[in-house]
Amino acid sequence: MVNFTRSPLRHSIAAVMAAAMIGNLSATVAFAQVSPAIQPTLPNRTAAAMAGPASVADLAEGLLDAVVNISTSQSVKNEGAGPQPVVPEQGSPFQEFFNDFFDKQGKDQGNRKVNSLGSGFVIDPSGYVVTNNHVIEGADDIEVIFPNGNKLKAKLVGTDTKTDLSVLKVESKTPLKAVKFGDSKQMRIGDWVMAIGNPFGLGGSVTIGIISARGRNINAGPYDNFIQTDAAINKGNSGGPLFNMKGEVIGINTAIISPSGGSIGIGFAVPTELAQNVVQQLIDFGETRRGWLGVRIQPVTDDVAESLGMDSARGALVSGVVKGGPVDNGVIKSGDVILSFDGKPVKEMRDLPLAVAESPVGKAVDVVIMRNGKQQTVKVTLGRLEDNAEAEDEDKDTYKDKSTEQGAKPPADKKDPQKQVNAEDPAKLFGMTVSMLTPERHKSFGIADAVEGVVVTEVTAGSPAAEKGLKVGDVIVEIAQDFVATPGDVTDRIKELKSEGRRNAHMMIAGSNGELRFVALPLE
Repeated sequence: MVNFTRSPLRHSIAAVMAAAMIGNLSATVAFAQVSPAIQPTLPNRTAAAMAGPASVADLAEGLLDAVVNISTSQSVKNEGAGPQPVVPEQGSPFQEFFNDFFDKQGKDQGNRKVNSLGSGFVIDPSGYVVTNNHVIEGADDIEVIFPNGNKLKAKLVGTDTKTDLSVLKVESKTPLKAVKFGDSKQMRIGDWVMAIGNPFGLGGSVTIGIISARGRNINAGPYDNFIQTDAAINKGNSGGPLFNMKGEVIGINTAIISPSGGSIGIGFAVPTELAQNVVQQLIDFGETRRGWLGVRIQPVTDDVAESLGMDSARGALVSGVVKGGPVDNGVIKSGDVILSFDGKPVKEMRDLPLAVAESPVGKAVDVVIMRNGKQQTVKVTLGRLEDNAEAEDEDKDTYKDKSTEQGAKPPADKKDPQKQVNAEDPAKLFGMTVSMLTPERHKSFGIADAVEGVVVTEVTAGSPAAEKGLKVGDVIVEIAQDFVATPGDVTDRIKELKSEGRRNAHMMIAGSNGELRFVALPLE
């Protein structure tokens, strides 16, 4: 089974001793030699070419002193004895240790201390150290160990769980060797990189490889934009630097894909284009201060793009606006597609959160949107994204009745009364039945009171509606950005779209709890 590994090397005293009994670390180095018998068949080469690629020893030598080991300890509650190890044979040098330790463990039902090891690097001679949040998370005590053996107690300056970054501070009597950030945006796939860290507790280990890919999304957080590298990264490397060949940090090693826990040549690093701003904010404020747009978004699929008259699937589709947020004044609306933010193109949905988060709070930015088939630019002043639970709840936007907004079409009950009688009858289309959303259906389907529209009361398995994820209790709020209040409105709007030559019907759907999403149902 393939796993994403994002953990430092953790151990207790017992675990270390047990590991010493049952195994050890090993490495095999293969040396290739050219047989004299086949030398005449080889093309002529210079001595330099036969010696292999240029050495990186000089580069590594100048960086090693700035890369540190991060040692943490925390008290955890004993949960019982657990599985018992095999007792060493009589006379074994470890017998006395095991007897003392496990006899004490059986009597002590209190807390025990667990240690972990990770990596980090100094970014300022005054003592600021960068590492991963998961390396120091929950630690009672943090110690930074330098290559020369010096140990300094560290204080946590700030941490950011969304990017898994933390900044520590140590007090040194002399200036420390530091490294500087480089520009990860300049790195290309195939460029050489060097990782230095503390794999399996072996401090000062250097590995080299290339950038295998950029912009990787491994579902580790909301701002995934990892550099992928084949430079060997193992447990204990977390928080260590990934260098370019100028000796600049262009990434912070964070995770690996591994079925066994060891390196298979697929490692991930947080790029400095994202990390540098986070680190600076943690130093300046002890917390992150990210920009906030106040919208809920979803991907633009091919069907949705076609229903909106777009030439290709791109951008981020706004499925809701947070009440009281920066764009609650109508400058951006549900159904808009954000194509560009502050001059940065939004090629896919996840590009938008990254661009917004990197923008300063209070900055006025230009946002290019697609609305009603036309492209336009609006000006937005960003708010601040709060990391507390209340802010997270606000992001779960609920439906806001748009029938009262300026320019919105009036509900069907304000139209011709004679037409209203037939319009209220249930209608069947796309393999589903839609009905009036009465107070009784509000209650029976558990639909939030604020939600208005037409409710889905039946869905046929395998139908176009079912394939698009529609289910009983969903509410159709808008079709092609027009509010619908009766089944007649739904059928009339579908007929209009067909007469216009549209191939898809773009619908705003509200779940029973009010959360919005968009689907495109085929008209052909």
